[in-house]
Amino acid sequence: MRRPTTSLLLAALLLGAAHPAGAQAESVPPFRALQDNRTVPESKAQVQLSFAPLVKRAAPSVVNVYGTHVEKRAANRGAMDEFLRRFFGDAGPNLPQERAQRSLGSGVIVDASGLIVTNNHVIENMNEVKVALNDRREFEAQILLRDPRTDLAILKIKSPSGGLTPMEIGDSEHLQVGDFVIAIGNPFGVGQTVTQGIVSALARTQVGSADYQFFIQTDAAINPGNSGGALVDLNGGLVGINTAIYSQSGGSHGIGFAIPASMVKAVVETAKGGAKTVRRPWLGARLQHVTPDIAESVGLDHPTGVMVASMQPKSPAEEAGLKRGDVILAVDGQTVDDPEAFGYRFALKGIKGETKLTVLRGSSRTTVPVRLGPAPETRPRDALKVKTRSPFLGSTVVNLSPAVIEDLQLDLPAATQGEGVIISEVEAGTVANRVGLQKGDILIAVNGTPVATTKDLERVTRATAPMWEVTINRGGQQMTSVFGG
Repeated sequence: MRRPTTSLLLAALLLGAAHPAGAQAESVPPFRALQDNRTVPESKAQVQLSFAPLVKRAAPSVVNVYGTHVEKRAANRGAMDEFLRRFFGDAGPNLPQERAQRSLGSGVIVDASGLIVTNNHVIENMNEVKVALNDRREFEAQILLRDPRTDLAILKIKSPSGGLTPMEIGDSEHLQVGDFVIAIGNPFGVGQTVTQGIVSALARTQVGSADYQFFIQTDAAINPGNSGGALVDLNGGLVGINTAIYSQSGGSHGIGFAIPASMVKAVVETAKGGAKTVRRPWLGARLQHVTPDIAESVGLDHPTGVMVASMQPKSPAEEAGLKRGDVILAVDGQTVDDPEAFGYRFALKGIKGETKLTVLRGSSRTTVPVRLGPAPETRPRDALKVKTRSPFLGSTVVNLSPAVIEDLQLDLPAATQGEGVIISEVEAGTVANRVGLQKGDILIAVNGTPVATTKDLERVTRATAPMWEVTINRGGQQMTSVFGG
């Protein structure tokens, strides 16, 4: 006998569904019975379900942020001005006396006093900031706090006239993959726009747009200009600040990332307390990923946690009794899968009291209490921006200390974490950049003279020299280079 074709089977099922009565209906359940418990709308009100009430409540809290950096030109601009004056005469074209750079993004009002949270990259290098409300009112704003490590910044409206609608900071810890979320911002400068999607993933740590990476991933359309805008849950709470997109074209491909509200809240509270910088707890240990091989060797059924690779002397990690090779599995009961996740969880604990780490040591698990406190600045940084003619021209150096290592997020070997001078910044296109100096290089000697402080380097670089012999420590390896004067 020939087997029934697919079309005949489908017809039989449809007939069974269409005629529930009779023997066939009893042997083949109705098609509707095969579905889950979703139901067909039974009223006009159910058909007209909408996000509109939520958007109406949340939209007034989201603002447009305009940043401007005005650079004044010198009165005498050189040969080009003189050429134009001679060619055109005194009535010739007037070159602009100022050059302005502009940025555009979004922000969220989080306090009735006029506090606004946005992305640091929206107002980076800007010295004038304005915000435009949903009702088209515009205000000047001052920058209270910049936190590049989280890519967050806090603004305050200078002269609020009342009528501000703050958004409550929600609970990002209870978000689940699949939850509905709303993104509100100002994409491409077209004006306030609302998009809807779901939480696609949580705890994304390989995005690369901030030091503390623990992002909410969403498929709500996020585009340039949405940065600093709100990710809102169905309770109307702020669960994230939209900060990055994954795109090869610059437009939305359905992969957007938001900074969780738990980190946003910590930065907002710092600004409310009047601090200009966010201080975070210091562990004083270098951590590494747990690979499949490491997981198998320590008895884990899958790679999770972080392994202690080394510790700084007199650090909280050393004081707590952590040992090299320990695997940290959780912070106050919250599991961590990689160093980025650990850094995020640990940073939220503040700088007072203690936290408990779940540690796997050998074949046993134990709980280790760790004192919370900021990294000590054992000596002043004495930052020096080198402006003299030397291989260091265009670099900024500071005196090394645990606080500097923590702030710069440097992964230095334990042997190099004492005193010294370290390069904290190298401007693009400068001499220092061209000769290959890098952020994190530790200076040992210049032209045979030991460099222990930034003042030592300042004295050495005052002199002119036909050749420069520079010895540095980079990643634990000492190297010497010779440059022309």
